[in-house]
Amino acid sequence: MIRVLVCDDQALIRTGFATIIDAQPDLEVVGECGDGLAAVDQAARLRPDVVVMDVRMPGIDGIEATRRLAGAGVDHPVKVLVVTTFNVDEYVYQALRAGASGFLLKDAPPAQLLHGIRTVAGGAALLAPEVTRQLVGRYATRIRPAAGVPDDVPLTARELEVLRLLAGGRSNSEIAAALVISHETVKTYVSRILTKLELRDRVQAVVYAYRRGLVL
Repeated sequence: MIRVLVCDDQALIRTGFATIIDAQPDLEVVGECGDGLAAVDQAARLRPDVVVMDVRMPGIDGIEATRRLAGAGVDHPVKVLVVTTFNVDEYVYQALRAGASGFLLKDAPPAQLLHGIRTVAGGAALLAPEVTRQLVGRYATRIRPAAGVPDDVPLTARELEVLRLLAGGRSNSEIAAALVISHETVKTYVSRILTKLELRDRVQAVVYAYRRGLVL
């Protein structure tokens, strides 16, 4: 059972999300709230697997709440799926930098919301590889290191190859074809990369690669 916390300042949307989620046999809504601070408090108490988070809310917004729940340095990070009305690149960028595992628009069909929750709960990123590449590439100058920063990436040569391809927007199947290895082997390499670098999902791996200057 995947435990879900729904956070949105509009009660009608909150109730709608909760109804859709609770109707699934493998999903359970463990709490609802209307602002970012309440989301942080309830997440600490209820320990959900996924928080469905709005962006614009009173008090602290969804971006800051995501940072407190899933950002760097958080002892027990929670997976966050940001769902918003606003299709703005800057929001997507800020959400991912804050630690979100995925991003959806509120006008997405219910099936996409449910798929997003399950995807994020499973440790994967919701964004398609080509979207990740376009988004992170657009903001790469903000996250790349300054010249002279030592590159101390603790990966083998083959793991670096996989990371570079992943950061370039390749799917597991495309990586397998490029390196002439099996799909299962790629999954193993990706898992090792995330473990060694202490990253939560593929989105964080993409950002890491840009920060370290591994992608031109």
